[in-house]
Amino acid sequence: MSRADVVQAGAGRRPNPLWTLGLLRSELVTTVRRWRTLALLGVLAAVPVLVGIAVKIETRGGGPAGGGGEGPAFISQITNNGLFLVFTTLAATLPFFLPMAVGVVAGDAIAGEAGAGTLRYLLVAPAGRTRLLLTKYATVLAFCVLATLVVAVSALLVGALLFPLGELTTISGTRISFAEGLGRAVLIALVVAASLVGVAALGLFVSTLTNSGIAAMATTVGLLITVQIVDQIPQLHVLQPYLFSHYWLSFADLMRDPVYWDDLVKNLGLQGLYAAVFGAAAWARFTAKDINA
Repeated sequence: MSRADVVQAGAGRRPNPLWTLGLLRSELVTTVRRWRTLALLGVLAAVPVLVGIAVKIETRGGGPAGGGGEGPAFISQITNNGLFLVFTTLAATLPFFLPMAVGVVAGDAIAGEAGAGTLRYLLVAPAGRTRLLLTKYATVLAFCVLATLVVAVSALLVGALLFPLGELTTISGTRISFAEGLGRAVLIALVVAASLVGVAALGLFVSTLTNSGIAAMATTVGLLITVQIVDQIPQLHVLQPYLFSHYWLSFADLMRDPVYWDDLVKNLGLQGLYAAVFGAAAWARFTAKDINA
């Protein structure tokens, strides 16, 4: 069922859960089918391939990967176990590539519809602005999970093809089985996806401020870059614990034995705070937005 069919089916009657699920499914399909989204997912899938090939070439003569400790986290362990390619590529893509992709999708969520003139038609259906906004946010969150899984699955496949698999050594120096390591990789992927919740809410809020999808996407990505820069300036250390990106790389603590939870909990709590604040701001703005402007 296309988006137009969903809107037509919902027009003139009270919304019900099945219609809401139909709208959510329509939004998901529409988002994933866009060439822009497919291009973003293609770039994310290519990162593990490039990292894996680079490490393979560098270690062909028996030299150490990572240039003696340089490069993303876990990169020196890839040659010993291909599963570490999952952790490495997630660490490499989380600071910029993953949030940029989410920022593009979130920034276009409302502004893109407004710019294309389709927002008013979506609001013809009885869902109302609140339900439509929640559907858009759920779609962006689903993309967070999808984008993270694309990176993780691509890295796992490349790692299995280029490097050996088996038991792996944690950061704490203990040995765990491949099955347990794979389970931790899944948990790490979920934590990385949850780390993008704040960016998704921020992008959705920006999307309600303009009718230009390009402007919303550019603003969201610009804010992301600005926050990353601020997080690296020592003189601004007082602000840094409140930045949504500050605890992103805490997922590495899941590779400790036992797991170190403090920064992980801070990260998830901070993402929830950003989701609440900017989600409320997006709702306040969208419910008062003049869609005819």
